[in-house]
Amino acid sequence: MSSQTPVADAAPDLSVPEPRKGLRGHPWLTLFSVAIGVMMVALDGTIVAIANPAIKQDLGASLADVQWITNGYMLALAVSLITAGKLGDRFGHRQTFLIGILGFAAASGAIGFSNEVALVVGFRVLQGLFGALLMPAALGLLRATFPAEKLNMAIGIWGMVIGASTAGGPIVGGLLVEHVSWQSVFFINVPVGVLALVLGLVILKDHRAENAPRSFDVPGIVLLSGAMFCLIWPLIKASEWGWGDMKTWGFLIGAVVLFVLFAVLESKVREPLIPLRMFRSLPLTAGTVLMVLMAFAFMGGLFFVTFYLQNVHGMTPVDSGLHLLPLTGMMIVGSPLAGALITKLGPRIPLVGGMGLTAVAMYGMSGLDTNSSTGPMSLWFALLGLGLAPVMVGATEVIVGNAPLELSGVAGGLQQAAMQVGGSLGTAVLGAVMASRVDNELPTNWKTAGLPPLPPAQASQVSDAVSAGIAPVPKGTPPEFAQKITAVAHDTFVSGMGLAFTVACGVAIVAAVVAVFTKRGANAEAGAGVGHI
Repeated sequence: MSSQTPVADAAPDLSVPEPRKGLRGHPWLTLFSVAIGVMMVALDGTIVAIANPAIKQDLGASLADVQWITNGYMLALAVSLITAGKLGDRFGHRQTFLIGILGFAAASGAIGFSNEVALVVGFRVLQGLFGALLMPAALGLLRATFPAEKLNMAIGIWGMVIGASTAGGPIVGGLLVEHVSWQSVFFINVPVGVLALVLGLVILKDHRAENAPRSFDVPGIVLLSGAMFCLIWPLIKASEWGWGDMKTWGFLIGAVVLFVLFAVLESKVREPLIPLRMFRSLPLTAGTVLMVLMAFAFMGGLFFVTFYLQNVHGMTPVDSGLHLLPLTGMMIVGSPLAGALITKLGPRIPLVGGMGLTAVAMYGMSGLDTNSSTGPMSLWFALLGLGLAPVMVGATEVIVGNAPLELSGVAGGLQQAAMQVGGSLGTAVLGAVMASRVDNELPTNWKTAGLPPLPPAQASQVSDAVSAGIAPVPKGTPPEFAQKITAVAHDTFVSGMGLAFTVACGVAIVAAVVAVFTKRGANAEAGAGVGHI
């Protein structure tokens, strides 16, 4: 595998770009415009989780229905991202971004007016599809608008917006659900979407590469979409089905078969969905793997932090969001600084250092216990945010910058898909690690505390509750036994969380090694400089 990037067969367009006139195509205004749209989608990724209990109660939904509100969105987004990026490459990123904004805001408004859970789930799927159009297009617009020497700073600010919006979701969602209604969580996207649409119509300029794709690889789209579904779906359902279940392995084996068929097909068609020659670029491949590993450690680990803060420490969703502000704050501050650092030094050193800090933070978080105070938590959360900032920026630049301009949408979709796969994989695998530790330790801890033995059927339910940090105290339990059950549940959960963070630390160390193989985008100069700053 060569470290060079032989994907751009045609010589770069060295013609002098036309001077920019007015607002349209202004790089920093373009960044502001796409950031508004990206903020809406990123915020929605976490804000809805806070509304789910209220939706369940108001619409009389089952737990499975509520899970589909999240899973339907995740599946639609993950399955469609790369195809959506290809649509941007084919028809222009401005058009696909604006359609994504319009559709996402309209679907959000429709959810707010829905009075049946089936409608909520259906419109959530539409949200995922339109969000998939929007996210790769945003990166494609930044790649085409900013010259190479300023692209890292732009991606840094873009990453800052995503980090702040993602972490701010629980706080905003908690305030809206508590003081307004669950519908307001979705209605808020409508004015934000209108603002992003107006800004996009006025500011965004469509940039088309001369050798942009002219056709669609429909069989490739079908195979890749099927493969992504077969990969993500069992990861979502693994906690319910179990890792030894034939359904889990059937889907995973199906995903491998479909990915192989997709690779064979892509090597034969004239204009493939993903030209496999892209992956001859060692930095691009390393950047993609790095994004998967980073999301594995970050999203998988953060999954347990919310349970730890809310169920072990008894915080409200708003309070838990406030306790995560050190992480959010360091990502907000660190992302643009990381962009400037990567511009000066290249991505390799910041990426290796960032994953190293992430590993240290994960190791530190593995030592948290039921009595940990805000100080140690804040220290490790801040260090985690400081480590993640250069990785979010640098890995994105490595992927997008090492792809030719005519494939910037596909590269943006690849970056987002890698995050989705990594996050789903991290949540599933670390969830299995947690469940295994709880199953092993809970019976012993329960017996040591002098609690009465549990029947087999009840033991499984108790184990599931403890895996989420919930103390399964039945109504009417005497205070003495209630305290013992709570202590056993929380101690066992913290033990499982510690093991999960230790595994995440190991993954972060592997990611730091992968980061050694990254380098600055080899095609950045060929596609940059379209606009002047």
